[in-house]
Amino acid sequence: MLVLVALGMGVLQLWGGAGPARQNISVLIPEGSSLSRAATELEKAGAIGSARQFLVLAKILGSKDPIKAGEYRVPARLSQSDILKMMQGGRTLQRFVTIPEGTPSIVVYETLMKAPQLSGEIEVPVEGTVLPDSYAYNRGDTRQAVLDRMQKAMVNYLARAWEARKPGIAVNDPRDALTLASIVEKETGKSEERKTVAAVYSNRLRQNMMLQADPTFIYPITKGKPLGRRPLLSEVHAKNAYNTYEMTGLPAGPITNPGRASIDAVLDPANSSALYFVADGTGGHVFADTLEQHNANVQKWYAIRRARGEM
Repeated sequence: MLVLVALGMGVLQLWGGAGPARQNISVLIPEGSSLSRAATELEKAGAIGSARQFLVLAKILGSKDPIKAGEYRVPARLSQSDILKMMQGGRTLQRFVTIPEGTPSIVVYETLMKAPQLSGEIEVPVEGTVLPDSYAYNRGDTRQAVLDRMQKAMVNYLARAWEARKPGIAVNDPRDALTLASIVEKETGKSEERKTVAAVYSNRLRQNMMLQADPTFIYPITKGKPLGRRPLLSEVHAKNAYNTYEMTGLPAGPITNPGRASIDAVLDPANSSALYFVADGTGGHVFADTLEQHNANVQKWYAIRRARGEM
């Protein structure tokens, strides 16, 4: 009797005791794998000592739940019991690709092409079609599949936001809202300013004034990347479908991929009559209702820049 108990304790120790892995190990269980195939992959990776032993113990002591395919991060010394539970629970290794607010599509493309363990080619997505966020993926996923999720997220969010829009806003349809939101995104990084910046451009649209947004004349030059130098006068006055210094109304389309907050700001702008804004030297802006007020604010900004040696 004591011998049988001792044998039972030994089996339990094999199943629930520390595994052989001396460090964390990544193991890929292919789609459609049986438990036998999974055990073979675990043994090859060094997560378990014996595939045959694992299968026997799993049959005796494990549950009958099916395992799920995917990439698993097996912590060092993880027991065979916990490895089986991990695969049955589908707790796969999650990788993430992050698209910050205001990322232009050319950079979205570059980010996805550099993301490790993704496969396949993609084209540069249409500007404004990607919703900035962090997206999880598994090893072996295609870049196109991840991009499709990013674009579906934008379609869904924009549709919901448009339905909840404030009455009487300056834009007439979701695409125009997206275009204006992309300008707001590029003009300020301060969350507390977004609705006021949106109000300025909304007021200008209503009065048929030029938007005169610097990022719009830069976009055709860099496709949304930083210019990295002072703009040329010829660039400021270039006539094209995006330069709002040379046209009234909105540019031909978005100039970046705006985030949720900028979309929301355009669809519910601040109650403001401001028509102008200029940097205030602290990373934010000072707003004005009249050109006279604005010119005074500009002179203050020039004084700050001269004091910094920037002019």
